Amino acid sequence: MDQPDPLQRNRLSADEVARYERDGFLQIHRPILQPGKFEALKSLFEELLERYGSDDLDVPHFREPRLLDFLLDDEVLDLIEPLVGPDIGLWSSHFISKPPRTGKATPWHEDSAYWEDRVSTMAGIVTVWLAMDATDPENGSMGVIPGSHTAHASEYERIEPVGKVFDRQIKSGTIDEDKAVFFTLAPNQCSLHDARIIHGARPTTSSRRRAGYTMRYFPTTSRIVPETNAEHAVWLARGRDRAGNRYAN
Repeated sequence: MDQPDPLQRNRLSADEVARYERDGFLQIHRPILQPGKFEALKSLFEELLERYGSDDLDVPHFREPRLLDFLLDDEVLDLIEPLVGPDIGLWSSHFISKPPRTGKATPWHEDSAYWEDRVSTMAGIVTVWLAMDATDPENGSMGVIPGSHTAHASEYERIEPVGKVFDRQIKSGTIDEDKAVFFTLAPNQCSLHDARIIHGARPTTSSRRRAGYTMRYFPTTSRIVPETNAEHAVWLARGRDRAGNRYAN
């Protein structure tokens, strides 16, 4: 019996693409990377966590080029191509590690609110949240407000950062939290979410760590604004550039 092409197993179905476009997110309950490759990524994550600590793991691929082997992996790019298109740029990555019992809450926010004036459009930007550990509501998994990616940008307010990841959040009382969907993922499974969707996470209250790797991609029809990204490098992950962007590779 013929074996399926391993590089085709991550392709999204037409139904999954339709649900993503409608809801702004997906949970992928199947392995993303080949087992040996995932174990290599997790080992590298543990090495970087030990070296730099959990608060210094934003855009780790800037100083650790070994991560590009995973960020530019065909299985990851095959997964997102139906959402981003055939011409894909690597926007950023971030290891997020919340320790047991003391992991901070992530206030409700839209990623797009932090990237204003840096990208010509937020349309098409996709985040892959790859679970390093098992993640569920008990240990502070991410939650989203389905469909919120199609609404207007939210109004924000400043907050005290004590016990929180950020110092601002979407204005209190403007979100129906009863609609939130909180994710449950096994290691090497992932969620996908639109840059404009409202999302956040509660504190980690269990005895289990919650760690994941966010891998963010954009369609190269989008322009990365040079003036506001002077120290931020992007990579051409697949296809060709279509907006005159400059790439690190």
